Amino acid sequence: GPGRNIAFKKAFDYLEEGNIRDGVATLAAERANWLFSPDAFVRAARHYESAAQILIRRAVMSAKQFIKYERADATAMTPENVWTIAESAARIDISGGWTDTPPVTYEHGGAVVNAAILIDGKRPIGAKVRRIPEKHLVLVMGEQRIVVDSVDTLSTYTQPQSPGALLKAGFCCARVVTLEYAGTLSEQLDALYGGGFELHTWSNLPQGSGLGTSSILAGAVIAVLWQCIGVPFTDDSLVHAVCLLEQMLTTGGGWQDQVGGIVKGFKIARSRNTLPLRIDTEQIQVPDAFVDTFNNHLVLIYTGKTRLARNLLQNVIRNWYARAPELVQNADALVTTAEACYAAFQQQDLSAIGACLNQYWEQKKVMAPGCEPAFVRKMIDVMAPHVHGQSMAGVRCLSATFVERLWNGAVPHRGCDTAGDIQHDIERLRHVPSIGTCSHVWHGKISAKIFVC
Repeated sequence: GPGRNIAFKKAFDYLEEGNIRDGVATLAAERANWLFSPDAFVRAARHYESAAQILIRRAVMSAKQFIKYERADATAMTPENVWTIAESAARIDISGGWTDTPPVTYEHGGAVVNAAILIDGKRPIGAKVRRIPEKHLVLVMGEQRIVVDSVDTLSTYTQPQSPGALLKAGFCCARVVTLEYAGTLSEQLDALYGGGFELHTWSNLPQGSGLGTSSILAGAVIAVLWQCIGVPFTDDSLVHAVCLLEQMLTTGGGWQDQVGGIVKGFKIARSRNTLPLRIDTEQIQVPDAFVDTFNNHLVLIYTGKTRLARNLLQNVIRNWYARAPELVQNADALVTTAEACYAAFQQQDLSAIGACLNQYWEQKKVMAPGCEPAFVRKMIDVMAPHVHGQSMAGVRCLSATFVERLWNGAVPHRGCDTAGDIQHDIERLRHVPSIGTCSHVWHGKISAKIFVC
């Protein structure tokens, strides 16, 4: 069962306050009351896992100090009814994934190589916001529209299944509003902005695509909110802000997704085995000719199957805290492979990149046993003689036309499986300050972009 028994609340409160000594002592004292049967013992263990999650959340939120925030004056805000829009690339992970996941990322240290990609020539993830005269928040997600008119409704972002939880957390994480304000939400919005906000989000990727949608969407939300209220920011601040937002949501998660979608092109991002958690991102400089070569060998196949079981992350964390030798050795290997992949990009060696990708997929299976469906294994075996490398995250290093021939001839057709047109995106986040007609190009020098119209 869930780890939420009231008997453990005092211990959890201590941990939330940062009082680890009394929190652990109180946990141990309560544990003694749960040793009368195997079922009760398991229930107590669930509460120890909940305690660990509190400590992980506090550790990741140490990244807050790397968010450079300067509130601008009212003249820097966009006018009412003027949209601020952000559109972002998706990301593919090429090496090192799982080492960005807490607690591995700050206990062991992490390194991930990934890339921003366009899907069918477009950025598939986006958000837009405008100031409105009404003193409330309007959240729009597809056909769903929510009006937030109280602090109590806003505070439900800690319940991940709550409608609009990510958008609500975005307003608080970006410090557009605060739950600690003495008055009502309407009074707070009136005092700070003279009105409210209407925020829309979208993604044209299927749920469970493995392309980093939720974290990248969180980055787009924070970016448009900061831009709308006139707060200057950097990619680095945005990456760390998403870490904070995901902990506010209590969903956890690593940092490589937002790095992949926010920062342009190919990059390697690293974290050290220490706190506070800091993500250092380095763009991998390669000539345009190699970018073209990579694009010509990059294909995404959507299988229609989600990759991860719901309890997979929990099992990885359990095995990590048990310090299972194969898991610790594999974490070492993941970082080593990421650094080798980084060197292969610098040398523009497509075969070596593919070899790292193959090695990476085997390492991911050690980290998360059972993550490879039999159908995908068959696809990988069929394609292996013809490709540089392949991984479940969505990258296939071979030509699109050859994939389609293999697909139609050697792999039984399934209605939900399609080969998509992907392109490595060499663009990055930028601001287009002009106000006027919305017009932009998909190909340029940015990976996610913000414009005002």
